Amino acid sequence: MPTTAPTAHALGDVTASDSTLRRFLHGLPGVDAVGLEARAASLGTRSIKTTAKAYAIDLAISMVDLTTLEGADTAGKVRALGAKAVRPDPTDRTSPSTAAVCVYPDMVATAKEAVAGSSVKVASVATAFPAGRAALAVKLADVRDAVAAGADEIDMVIDRGAFLAGNYMKVYDEIVAVKEASGAARLKVIFETGELSTYDNIRRASWLGMLAGADFIKTSTGKVAVNATPANTLLMLEAVRDFRAQTGVQVGVKPAGGIRTSKDAVKFLVIVNETAGEDWLDNHWFRFGASSLLNDLLMQRQKLATGRYSGPDYVTVD
Repeated sequence: MPTTAPTAHALGDVTASDSTLRRFLHGLPGVDAVGLEARAASLGTRSIKTTAKAYAIDLAISMVDLTTLEGADTAGKVRALGAKAVRPDPTDRTSPSTAAVCVYPDMVATAKEAVAGSSVKVASVATAFPAGRAALAVKLADVRDAVAAGADEIDMVIDRGAFLAGNYMKVYDEIVAVKEASGAARLKVIFETGELSTYDNIRRASWLGMLAGADFIKTSTGKVAVNATPANTLLMLEAVRDFRAQTGVQVGVKPAGGIRTSKDAVKFLVIVNETAGEDWLDNHWFRFGASSLLNDLLMQRQKLATGRYSGPDYVTVD
């Protein structure tokens, strides 16, 4: 499925005005939905065994953003989550750490303390997550609070209402402003693909986010009915691949919500490898937004090591 867009030289001018941005985004090729879903389904049938499966499971563990985003979150829960992120399996020191812990801004300092001295990053949702219904000044204050508390990464939500109304420049300007407020923290831009209705919109949102400076593009908040799917993740991987081919800039991808089993995670890794390539098979460029996925990965890892399936009682409950 081609995703050819204007040349890299032209990309410098596409955000000059609302009309040029609209022309660019609507000039992107339409998505063949049947072809996209068939390709994603075919990649999901690939079989990975023995040592390759063990490698894939460890790689997936290292890509997890271990997440708690509930109103009932407590400091104790966040500290426990941080400890699990650093050492997912206390009985096996060979298990890799996860990529990050993802929390609300008011829990960043607690999470930062819990993962101190490790490679685990602290990510924080911001910009009035998950709905994004707030004034820009409020969203930027949310981001600055998280960064001041020590967040290494910011996960922002776009204004889906503005995007669906075709007000692309407003969405672009907000991402640029949030990127600036994030400082050295890496910025993940969440589209909430389940609310964008069409694959064409997901492709347009992907390019819009990358043009505005996103370090990652992310499918979902995990708070709606439809979250990450193989098809929408494949589409976003095509976008980052093509964006790098035209600009030389590499952007990460983070599917989030609904990825619960090792089998699911391996399918996504196959899609990454076959679509974007090996350069994205690293937690600097690909993440899983998940809470329950890690436990299944740990159980499968234990089964490969011992030949026995331990069951959920042998891993901690988040």
